[in-house]
Amino acid sequence: MNIETKCIHAGYEPKNGESRMIPIVQSTTFKYDTSEDMGKLFDLQASGYFYSRLQNPTTDYVAAKIAALEGGTAAMLTGSGQAASFFAVFNLAGQGDHVVASSTIYGGTYNLFNVTMRRMGIDFTFVDPDCSDEELEAAFKPNTKAVFGETIANPALIVFDIERFAKAAHAHGVPLIVDNTFATPVNCRPLEWGADIVTHSTTKYMDGHDATVGGCIVDGGKFDWMAHADKFPGLCTPDESYHGITYATQFGNAGAFITKATAQLMRDLGSVQSPMNAYMLNLGLESLPVRMERHCSNALAVAQFLQSHEKVTWVNYPALPGNKYYERAKKYMTAADGTVRTCGVVSFGVKGGRAAAETFMKHLHVAMIATHVADAHTCVLHPASSTHRQLTDEELAAGGVGADLIRLSVGIESITDILADLKQALDAVQA
Repeated sequence: MNIETKCIHAGYEPKNGESRMIPIVQSTTFKYDTSEDMGKLFDLQASGYFYSRLQNPTTDYVAAKIAALEGGTAAMLTGSGQAASFFAVFNLAGQGDHVVASSTIYGGTYNLFNVTMRRMGIDFTFVDPDCSDEELEAAFKPNTKAVFGETIANPALIVFDIERFAKAAHAHGVPLIVDNTFATPVNCRPLEWGADIVTHSTTKYMDGHDATVGGCIVDGGKFDWMAHADKFPGLCTPDESYHGITYATQFGNAGAFITKATAQLMRDLGSVQSPMNAYMLNLGLESLPVRMERHCSNALAVAQFLQSHEKVTWVNYPALPGNKYYERAKKYMTAADGTVRTCGVVSFGVKGGRAAAETFMKHLHVAMIATHVADAHTCVLHPASSTHRQLTDEELAAGGVGADLIRLSVGIESITDILADLKQALDAVQA
């Protein structure tokens, strides 16, 4: 099936007389006839459900759909995108280990890695995604366990060179984890370009309506854990906290990573997505291809308008011809019809810096000032004053987030109304 059809049908196949829509299984527990039946579930010898903190039918249906969209073998939903990023890395790295990450990742993820996970004893080296081969090679250490990047950086809009970083990661015997939130599998499937694990903040385009917080992890199922058993004892040696199971042996490359993340991390940390949130996420997934096409066409029109406006100092949109990352976007994110489609987010600067940015944002009517991004509404934000305010000026610069940067998440409203709103707000700025 093509991805437009998968968005409707993948993950759940109702049997004769069953609910056409994914059922909401709003239950914490599940009943069994014998303790032996339940024991098989606890030993991971049979499939089924016993407690919704680990797994639930509704969330599993939606996770299976996202796995199908990304071309993965297994997936799990989490309570937020932050939880997905944390679980994906923590499933591989622990105290005394090291991870290589792009320096331009979302500010919340950067803080998770640079502050919270460092307190857990995990070291991180942040590299410019456009660094030289020598600089990338120098970032690896003997205790490196993974490489992490974003398909399209939030909010710097740098397009990640997936193949290059996958090659470097594999040369050191570690997987590449890619956050594909902004591109979505409609526009880019990192697993097809060498990534091993994909994460999402499903809160963004996948939900698409600013309604539910959530995350997802998808395993590509191709990384050979046992070939690097010395690096990944958690997957390749018996887990004494779970009946001595060796995940890589019992579940193979296709299922080991997600099974461990579920049986071990979700069990202990409980960052589960609720069945109701998963149900609402599925509604968003069904219209994802239609919405992404509209987001991208609107964003390109906005970028072209801003590029020609005298009060705008610079515009950054990867699908805009002439953009620094246009050729890379063309490589990774060209649709079947030949159109380059990245995401609906445009960043730009207004003459006059911070003060001008504040004036511009204050006069918007269609676009709303909100911390959210990537949903049906057009939203605007000044990251240096909000999502990235915990970063120093040096860290902001390294992350590609200048003090004058305005992040505009272009929605699916009429492009005529969006452009008119931007024009009248720019008119209010004193050049």
